Amino acid sequence: MFTLRGDAHRFFLRIRKRIDTDQKVTAAKEIIEIDSIISFYESLTSSNLKKMKYYMLKEQNGSGAIPLAITTLPWLFFMFSKPLTDWLLGKSHFLIFFVVVYVGVLVIGIFLHFHEKAWARVHLEVIEDVLGERAQSKDGEH
Repeated sequence: MFTLRGDAHRFFLRIRKRIDTDQKVTAAKEIIEIDSIISFYESLTSSNLKKMKYYMLKEQNGSGAIPLAITTLPWLFFMFSKPLTDWLLGKSHFLIFFVVVYVGVLVIGIFLHFHEKAWARVHLEVIEDVLGERAQSKDGEH
């Protein structure tokens, strides 16, 4: 099922298809994966969860190595542009190979960066939910 609307819409379509075919929604691999993450975080103490939350915030808000490499490499190439250009243009097959590899690495790096940020956000949301539920249940006890 191909769609240009993104992962969230594909997930919605898979869940809707499960419901339409009378399959359990809870058996979907994405739901199972999130359930395992929730179960793990529920098994930890609130103190450890808070520490993990702070680390996740750092990870989510940090720039990371991939964007650093994406912005640094062009400057590095610019510094050596004359020798690099002479070498690449002298051997045209190297130029084509260089461009293909460079663009490929950039695309993969950008994809991985945003994929990592998305998973950091998922974990952060789960941690906040678990801590929030614990705070609510603690308030309800009094």
